[in-house]
Amino acid sequence: MSSPASTGGAAPAGPRDVAGVLLTPGASAGRDHRTLVALEEALAPLPVRRVDFPNRRAGRRGPDRPDAAIACVVEEATAFAAELGVGTDRLVLGGRSFGGRMCSMAVAQGLPAAGLVLLSYPLHPPGRPDQLRVEHLPQVTVPALAVSGLRDPFGTPEELALHLGTIEGPLRLVTVTGDHSPRDDGPVTSEVVAWVRSLRVP
Repeated sequence: MSSPASTGGAAPAGPRDVAGVLLTPGASAGRDHRTLVALEEALAPLPVRRVDFPNRRAGRRGPDRPDAAIACVVEEATAFAAELGVGTDRLVLGGRSFGGRMCSMAVAQGLPAAGLVLLSYPLHPPGRPDQLRVEHLPQVTVPALAVSGLRDPFGTPEELALHLGTIEGPLRLVTVTGDHSPRDDGPVTSEVVAWVRSLRVP
């Protein structure tokens, strides 16, 4: 393995702040979902990129196939990081529901990231707790923040604690008033902002 280039005896760089945040929407929404917009405003001046998945860009309804959505996350994260002059390991990735799940799958498949924000993570379809979407979670080794409504039919607080607890990286799980789309964005944005500001990238 090659060693890092010499820095003339300077001490190695210490932990660094997050350079940017990539946000993705739920399956039936777009980049202008009010929660994503509220997050961008709350995180300012930190650079934020809100993106649409391919189906939305093409004017089609319904979610993309996971492989297409994951490829979109990788492409968008890579382009955003390049614009900022950093690696994707300096980015926090995440979003609402389907979007957050696709980001977690991209990271589980090897996309470097500083952390994951999982808003209203869809553990299973409503009323179908047997159809779990969690197989990849043990391969997630980065810090993760999960924020969900207390009455979210896609996953109860107990289910979220059990299954998101298989994430290998440090996990912070927060529940707020509401269902799958909490009406009050204030508690959600406050949690995300505080957590992102607390992260340090090795």
